[in-house]
Amino acid sequence: MSGPRAESHNPAEGRNLAEGRSRATSGSAAMSGTPAASLRGGFAHLIDGERATSAEWLDVIDPATSEVFARAPSAGRAELDRAVAAARRAAADWRERAFDEHRARIRGLVQTLNDHQADLAELLTREQGKPLEQSRAEITRAATQAEGMARIPIEPELLLEDDARRIELRHYPLGVAGIITPWNAPINLAIGPLTSALYTGNAVILKPSPYTPLTTLRLGELLKDVFPRGVLNVLAGGDELGEWMTAHPGIDKISFTGSVESGKKVMASAAGTLKRVTLELGGNDAAIVLDDVDPKAVAPKLFFAAFVNSGQVCMAVKRIYAHERIYDALCEALAEEARKTKVGSGVEPGVKLGPIQNKAQYDRLVGLLEDTRRRGARILAGGELPAGPGYFFPPTLVADIDEASRLVREEQFGPIVPILKYRDVDDAVRRANDTRYGLSGSVWSRDTERAAAIAARLEVGTAWVNQHRATLATVPFGGAKESGIGRQYSVLGLKSYMEPRVISILKQPL
Repeated sequence: MSGPRAESHNPAEGRNLAEGRSRATSGSAAMSGTPAASLRGGFAHLIDGERATSAEWLDVIDPATSEVFARAPSAGRAELDRAVAAARRAAADWRERAFDEHRARIRGLVQTLNDHQADLAELLTREQGKPLEQSRAEITRAATQAEGMARIPIEPELLLEDDARRIELRHYPLGVAGIITPWNAPINLAIGPLTSALYTGNAVILKPSPYTPLTTLRLGELLKDVFPRGVLNVLAGGDELGEWMTAHPGIDKISFTGSVESGKKVMASAAGTLKRVTLELGGNDAAIVLDDVDPKAVAPKLFFAAFVNSGQVCMAVKRIYAHERIYDALCEALAEEARKTKVGSGVEPGVKLGPIQNKAQYDRLVGLLEDTRRRGARILAGGELPAGPGYFFPPTLVADIDEASRLVREEQFGPIVPILKYRDVDDAVRRANDTRYGLSGSVWSRDTERAAAIAARLEVGTAWVNQHRATLATVPFGGAKESGIGRQYSVLGLKSYMEPRVISILKQPL
């Protein structure tokens, strides 16, 4: 769930406002002889229940080959205005419909994800790069989260009642929600806010990253008849489209997932119309490993938590603090996990880690690796970049690294992770908290009570014990410090798409 997840993530352009350079080209540009030629007309916006195109297009690159393989339409102001007008018309009726109908339509969304999992997963792997198995898991997880959230009741809350008064707190839809999603998990990170907005009675304009627009556009087409006309609109586009959305007076709420830097721009832009915002931003998650663990037993779990999706996960483990008693053994166990992990195209059998999604992020990771080498850190595994096409970066583990280095201080958002040694738990907690980020973190120990007490001291939105990246539809998720504002999932996340309204009744007759 994280990075400027074209944005400029400073993880690299990662998850950003409009996300990334738009690479827009004129719709009249010749494309014969290019891999995208046969796919130019295959993708479309969804506006007011109909397929729609644009005068300009986005090149979509397969990160395993670094070649353009498709094109998507790039929306301009005219398309955005049409989508906003359609959403506002639809919202007036949609908000009046019962939760039961909203719930039934969300179940239609879930059924669509399940029915088309295979095709969507193949497209997702092609544009994002992750292994096909992980693409399937992303779509399955999105369906599970949507189904779980649509079961959550939202009831009036009785604040006070006595002989004279009855006071209730009720919640009503905001109107139109704009959702801007990143490139690292484009379906899963869209479905959470999408379900929240639709279930609570809002109409939606959904904008995927220009790096990974295709699966979201295809999903929009599949959902065309699941929701009433205009309730769901899907627009692809570059940075400008995201900027126009955050400033548009016809949009009442922005949900943005991406980098801290981009999130600040979103918040500043939304302030002009006092839009409500939910910002799920970057993280620099620390995992504190206590001295009583079995390094060989914990290493596979830690490795997966750090390197899944080639480390391009907002809540992935980004720093590992290991007690000095088990430091060397854990370093070796993790290095062994890295050495046996197959890296390659997501469609190849046995591949566990695919390429970095885009060149901007790849170049940033190369710069982090070079800086780490210059500082004299020890490379335990990886560190050698393969020749040839594609943005491949092997899982790289770094030991004996300076705490002030970029790799420790910044969110790398990629498959290069530092392992740091500590002697005293209080010192480990202090170092883990010494960051502007506060998305999540974890503590690992055989003594769960001891670990829980330490986890409670982490300055994060979510602290796990003996696990990482574990989220549920009924549990709020979001960041502390500069890692975000607001929460996704749970009744808290749902109500963030609604306006609280006090209904105060004086029982005494006039």
